[in-house]
Amino acid sequence: MNNDEKLIRTFLSIPVPAAVRSKKNMLYSTIDEEFKVNWVKNINLHLTIKFLDYTPESEIPKLLLAIEEVTKTLKPFDLLIEETGCFPIKERPKVLWLGISGVLKPLEDIIEKFENLLDGFGFQKEENSYTPHITIARIKYPQKKTPNIYLFLNSTYDPINFSADRIHFFSSELLPTGALYTLIKSFPLGESF
Repeated sequence: MNNDEKLIRTFLSIPVPAAVRSKKNMLYSTIDEEFKVNWVKNINLHLTIKFLDYTPESEIPKLLLAIEEVTKTLKPFDLLIEETGCFPIKERPKVLWLGISGVLKPLEDIIEKFENLLDGFGFQKEENSYTPHITIARIKYPQKKTPNIYLFLNSTYDPINFSADRIHFFSSELLPTGALYTLIKSFPLGESF
């Protein structure tokens, strides 16, 4: 890579159903408005497979071909969205999320395939164990007090069934108004172009 090459923040994700938006909106009221909570824009809700971080623009066409080779060997599978959670700890939360459950083996297999594929492109493998989730809010510090997320963590909602049938490859630009995601390519699982 030369020093003048443009770097683009990229990530792989699975799109989530529109019902996630209403669940997120329902959960607004569980956090007191006095706290600074940045709720994820509805259009940006997704299930992350792998955050690649800064990617040389010249590598993207090769990455797209490699991703397609993997996705056409995969089959759609069903997941369940249920429960709430946070990272890293409830005493000082930074991320609020909706959990993913159901038969997770197909998802774990996808994570492993992409970790191995992208390692070959020089993207570091994730060291932490993968916790499937949909980020719905981020909490920035410092704040006068740590937000009380007890109501959020104890909220219940009807589980959402959905079919994971495609992988999206996005670019992400950080703006003062929040992240701007641009879909570079969508890969249906089990299909070749």
